[in-house]
Amino acid sequence: MKISELMSQNIALSAEECEAVDQYIPIKTFKKGTLLLRADQIANDSYFTIKGCVRLYYVVDGEDKTTHFFTEGDAIASINSYINRVPANHYLECVEDCTLAVLNYEKEKILYKLFPRLESICRVSMEDDLGKHQEMLASHITKSPEQRYLKLLNERADLLQRVPQYHLASYLGVKPESLSRIRKRIQSRD
Repeated sequence: MKISELMSQNIALSAEECEAVDQYIPIKTFKKGTLLLRADQIANDSYFTIKGCVRLYYVVDGEDKTTHFFTEGDAIASINSYINRVPANHYLECVEDCTLAVLNYEKEKILYKLFPRLESICRVSMEDDLGKHQEMLASHITKSPEQRYLKLLNERADLLQRVPQYHLASYLGVKPESLSRIRKRIQSRD
């Protein structure tokens, strides 16, 4: 599979654009447990998830705090680090074996110089992602842990089978024991 084939499902690409995209955005596989980015590193790559699951997490007082799971069809980037060339303050870890399209910072600049239209396409995609992230943050702040779990059940139930419970608990902002209690309460209602 080539990245141009995936992109062509949503936008029309010229033959030249397809060739350049495939040349500059290779598809690579990563084993479960691979750290794509460590805190204090500058993000030189951004990714598009073809297969697998990647989590974004922070380490606070020695404890992991998961803030996002990226799955099939999701773009993955440490935006501030990637764009501003500053060290990241979080980690990106493959929760499963992953197949990812990899866009290198320097190659992205070349690609946009060759095909300015691609920069507009990426900008629109990033704006869409930003809107989704704003909604997710607002939901996390305004909902109780039980409400967040119910939202997860309704919108991303696949994660319950794909991600270890302690990562899910961290993502929901609770301890694993609290997640177990929430799950039992919800199951007893059914």
